[in-house]
Amino acid sequence: MKCFMDKDFLLDTQTAKKLFHEYAQDMPICDYHCHLNPKEIYENKAPETITQLWLSGDHYKWRAMRSCGVEEKYCTGDASDREKFEKFAYALQYCIGNPLYHWAHIELQRYFGIDTPLNAKTADDIFDRANDAIKNGDFRPQSLITKSNVKYVCTTDDPVDDLMYHKLLKEVDGFDCNVLPSFRPDRALNAHLDGFADYINTLAGVSGVKINSFRDVITALLKRVDYFHEAGCRISDQAFDYVPFAIADDDEIEAIFARAMNGEKISMQDADKYRTPILLALGEKYHELGWAMEIHIGAMRNNSTRMFKSLGADTGFDSVGDAEIAQPLSRFLDALDEKGVLPKTILFNLNDKDNTVLATMLGNFQSAEAESKIQFGPAWWFLDTMDGMTNQMKSLGNLGVLGKFVGMETDSRSFTSYGRHEYFRRIMCALIGRWVEDGWYAYDEDILKEIVQGISYNNAIKYFNFG
Repeated sequence: MKCFMDKDFLLDTQTAKKLFHEYAQDMPICDYHCHLNPKEIYENKAPETITQLWLSGDHYKWRAMRSCGVEEKYCTGDASDREKFEKFAYALQYCIGNPLYHWAHIELQRYFGIDTPLNAKTADDIFDRANDAIKNGDFRPQSLITKSNVKYVCTTDDPVDDLMYHKLLKEVDGFDCNVLPSFRPDRALNAHLDGFADYINTLAGVSGVKINSFRDVITALLKRVDYFHEAGCRISDQAFDYVPFAIADDDEIEAIFARAMNGEKISMQDADKYRTPILLALGEKYHELGWAMEIHIGAMRNNSTRMFKSLGADTGFDSVGDAEIAQPLSRFLDALDEKGVLPKTILFNLNDKDNTVLATMLGNFQSAEAESKIQFGPAWWFLDTMDGMTNQMKSLGNLGVLGKFVGMETDSRSFTSYGRHEYFRRIMCALIGRWVEDGWYAYDEDILKEIVQGISYNNAIKYFNFG
């Protein structure tokens, strides 16, 4: 029997061990998509307990706890920190096969020096030991980021954000990490959702553009793109059930926009007609500035009306959608490519049925503007598992160029989630190591080193022009 999560965890061949320990393990981290709060990074306050560090805002953990019958007061409610941690430990012991089990133990080992498996029997002892480590150590956000060897953090930011904390972080002495904004215009695009008109009015005030038409929305957003660019932003992020693409004339779009601004209910078909010209204008602007455009496809959000009314969004009630994505995605990318203004693009899917769709879509729109200009993003959210990551890399290897892959990002709100990069690197090295030892790929140490370190860090730095 192998030891529990030892130094060679997941590394099942000698080649995998060499690739990870000698080449991947100590590479820096470029976390090019996350949901960390720049205000929290700047204020740099240490948590009082491991519960505050781990369970606050982490819907992955809440979902597991709910699946074990844990009452909501121990997830998002007013139970004590010890009680919440005990309930999480109880749930975790049943999460066999879930990456949450591995993530938690990697974090306990790396940040707290605790090798004891976490379960209901050990919960109280680990809670006390972890809190002693917090009390006697340095668990402030900037210290955790530095300890994790993170060189770039790209947060997720609304166009109306003033980016004050990103600017302040540039002036912090001794903090060797670039905290950069990412431009996420979803709220300006979603004319079918409640609150759209209020948001457009806010956008008008922030941008200084009087918004009376959808063309004015475009003008306002492009002004905010310039503002973000000056603050160091080099990445945009759009999230959709599917990529909207529906061509309509200006008069029809203006009528749709007017109805939305009046608070009328907008159909998804009409919402797509409104979104399409805005997305195309934004894509052209991203290309002009050399940005990368991330497109996250496939989340079906807020499935439980009851819990959405109680807790709001991003509390663990989202799941995988199954919309058809190939045709509208192709038409959107082609509309930009035909004009020569398709930006660097990273495509993320949440349904693994679409692995082959995305892995083959890449080759349609590559160009010499960048190596693997169109990327297949890493396994994301519900696919951020051992099988999900392996299958994503296999699909990219089968149908694209794995060696130019920009690699992992956390998509997380937690300051200790950087163990996920280690988890990814172990899985990546295990996969490549098996291919080498099975005679599927030649053993050339120089090339293998370049590939492994590229996927771990270097490819992303080059792709985003961060170097």
